[in-house]
Amino acid sequence: MKATAGIDIGSTYTKAILLDPDGRILAKRMLPTGFRLDAVAREAFEACLAAASLERADVGYVIATGMGRHQVEFKDLHVTDLTAAARGAAFLFPDTRTVLDVGGQTMKASRLDDRAKVVSFRLNDKCAAGTGAFLEKTARYMGFSTTEIGPLMATSKEPVPISGVCAVFAESEVINHLSQGAPPADIMQGAIASLVGRSVQLMRRVKGEPEFTLIGGILRFESMARAVREQLKCEVNVPESELVQYVSALGAALLARLRLQAQAQDRMAAA
Repeated sequence: MKATAGIDIGSTYTKAILLDPDGRILAKRMLPTGFRLDAVAREAFEACLAAASLERADVGYVIATGMGRHQVEFKDLHVTDLTAAARGAAFLFPDTRTVLDVGGQTMKASRLDDRAKVVSFRLNDKCAAGTGAFLEKTARYMGFSTTEIGPLMATSKEPVPISGVCAVFAESEVINHLSQGAPPADIMQGAIASLVGRSVQLMRRVKGEPEFTLIGGILRFESMARAVREQLKCEVNVPESELVQYVSALGAALLARLRLQAQAQDRMAAA
């Protein structure tokens, strides 16, 4: 059987993963999404091919997911990011029953059955205050880059409360706290606490239950996962290192592997 690929075209980053026939990761690549969605998807895919020393003909099936999935011209199939995330999370943590995905522009919570099928989901895509974009914007306003968010929060002594349910109001709170001399680290930690509150609320709306698996770029920051653990009062799964951002791409590649296997079985049955 040939290799398979999953491509996740998110609002902020595009991720591609290449799997071998046994489901092992051969290569992965992440690029800023930009506005040329098919081009960036193709670039990420070709980077994976080069890293794995493979040709396009060596890949038997490609599945696209994410908000730009419809724009990927070379895909064989597309699936929703909820479906892909569920499959990827359950592959990494087989007992996953609830998935929280915090992306750049959306936050999604879904509840799964024992076959990694989504049975309930909720989205927070109406306001940036519930997404990673709010954290990045808060950091930039205070003069910090995205890569500095983690180290900055590590120095926080006491989170500053940010209660705004809208990004505009929340930003006004940030400005007010700065003018009153609040340390940037405490403001960043307060922004994380606000985000966690929304995420836990979303999981409760889908009647989330253990095991909880958290994915998305914001989960690179340990304080986010730690705060979710504290609010849920139970352990949570977080994929290691940068893999936390590739879970949907991984899920798409795994689904592509299943499609390829089904095609092979159909050919054998017809022979």
